[in-house]
Amino acid sequence: MEYSIEQVAQRIKGMRDILNISVEEMAECTGLSVEEYIDCENGKNDYSFTFLYKCAERFGIDLAELLTGEMPKLSHYTIVRKGHGLPVKRRSGLVYNHLAYLFKDKIAEPFLVRCEYHESEQYKDIETSTHEGQEMDFILEGQLKFRFEDHIEILNEGDCVYYDSSHEHGMIAMGGESCVFIAVVMDDKRKQQ
Repeated sequence: MEYSIEQVAQRIKGMRDILNISVEEMAECTGLSVEEYIDCENGKNDYSFTFLYKCAERFGIDLAELLTGEMPKLSHYTIVRKGHGLPVKRRSGLVYNHLAYLFKDKIAEPFLVRCEYHESEQYKDIETSTHEGQEMDFILEGQLKFRFEDHIEILNEGDCVYYDSSHEHGMIAMGGESCVFIAVVMDDKRKQQ
């Protein structure tokens, strides 16, 4: 299942209009300037996972619905076969595959993430983001340099980190190769709806 930036931009603008939310409120909600938000809403910029997640959360819809325009329909179980899932290609070097995009009323968003190795990232600060809830990342292959606020941790195959994702966090692959990990994003507000 694929989608385009233009289609997602139309859904974001449409949901904002339907819910009568101002551009200023959405910019604040997503942590962008008004100009940056307008560029995203007009499909001029690609989206970070955090931007998409915060939009879906503010609109009260599933992330998959924002990306595909279709509501998840399964309620008992769902299977995603190897190499499949809903691709979320955000931020250069990170590719997310949503592993439960067809399941409705999720209390967590599970992803298989591939973080590409880039030599240039090794010598600069790790880009960070924030979003509500908690997150768990379990390393399947490779090495991940994980930043949580001012702390840096090196995670290897079999290592796991669990954290409050409302704090600044970010990651890059290291060791000369890509890193593959399972990321589970959880938000207890979803349970209460």
